[in-house]
Amino acid sequence: MKNILNITGHDLLLPNILKTEGCYIYDDKGKKYLDLESGVWCTSIGHNHERFRNIISKQLNGITHAGFCYSSEIVDLAAENVLSITGMHNGKCVFLCSGSEAIELARQIAKVLAGKSISMTLHDSYLGSYSSVVNRGDGWFRLDWKQCQKCPKSETCDIDCPLIRDIPDNISEFLFEPGSAGGFVRFPPKAMIENIVGIVRNYGGKIIINEVTTGIGRTGKWFGYNYYNIQPDMVAIGKGIGNGYPVSVTSMSESIVSELSKTDYHYSQSHQNDPLGAAIANEVLNIIKEEKLLAKAMENGEFLKNELEKIVDGKMITEVRGRGMMWAIDIPDEKICKEVYLKLLEKGIIVSFRRRALRIDPPLIIAQPDIEDFIQKLKAIIMTFHR
Repeated sequence: MKNILNITGHDLLLPNILKTEGCYIYDDKGKKYLDLESGVWCTSIGHNHERFRNIISKQLNGITHAGFCYSSEIVDLAAENVLSITGMHNGKCVFLCSGSEAIELARQIAKVLAGKSISMTLHDSYLGSYSSVVNRGDGWFRLDWKQCQKCPKSETCDIDCPLIRDIPDNISEFLFEPGSAGGFVRFPPKAMIENIVGIVRNYGGKIIINEVTTGIGRTGKWFGYNYYNIQPDMVAIGKGIGNGYPVSVTSMSESIVSELSKTDYHYSQSHQNDPLGAAIANEVLNIIKEEKLLAKAMENGEFLKNELEKIVDGKMITEVRGRGMMWAIDIPDEKICKEVYLKLLEKGIIVSFRRRALRIDPPLIIAQPDIEDFIQKLKAIIMTFHR
């Protein structure tokens, strides 16, 4: 692949994939790989799903792209579907192309409506690839919650805790990523998040949830924020809702829509509310509902948890964390972690290498025999380091 500029920071280890099916991909040498990374955590219903192919074909025979002044019924149907799972009845949606863009739109709207200057997030949040969220210097308040993990009051979260008490009153939005934590799968305490949300709301700030990674069933529920007793103002959705096709959504509550209607804010992007992306998103949601993939992700997540916890030895593997179909395996020795990653690849298992952790994010359709195959191969690799 001599003409491709790879600036992802990841080695291009499988440069020529010819075929995909379900949880599997096949290279040009005919080797089969179990994809426990779901591409870039995107293929929620698996590669090459028949209904996914069919909806693309059907929409290609209708309209794929619309201008700003006309649309298609499928976009409204898809928006209704998204609003039903976010609980934002009477709200509105904007369909876009990437999770980064969905987050950016939500942030712009929050700043216009709140009339405040400071964005707030947790220190280990990944908020997209745009410089506006990568460069978190002036204009950001970052709450470092590492010490919360050792706090004896983390389950109740004292409102007088310095971390909470120091939140400034000029927060325009609290942008919360509920569980990916820079790729290391850490879940902030429920009480802490609920206190932050209450404080920011009291100050007039907006609550945006970044569900690009944790949404669309990844945690065993529709969204990561469903584990917290909060209702957001806006939700940024991406990755799994397109099953590999580049579509994202910014979902807004009724109150946000009402406030926005009183401003002159405009946002124009060439592929905003495209019928093809909306049709795909709508079908992915329908498949997840009809195939009961949330329950499947939850059930298989418990099975995977039980199997992974058996290999924690406190030395080579120090911890496993996760919910549903989103897991991290901590291997503090980065050299060993990469060796395990590469040995799994040799054995036809694709996981995500995060330097001192491996991430497991299979398609929601994965079956227990595939999980068992992964566990057995992982155990065999670990044994080679104990000899």
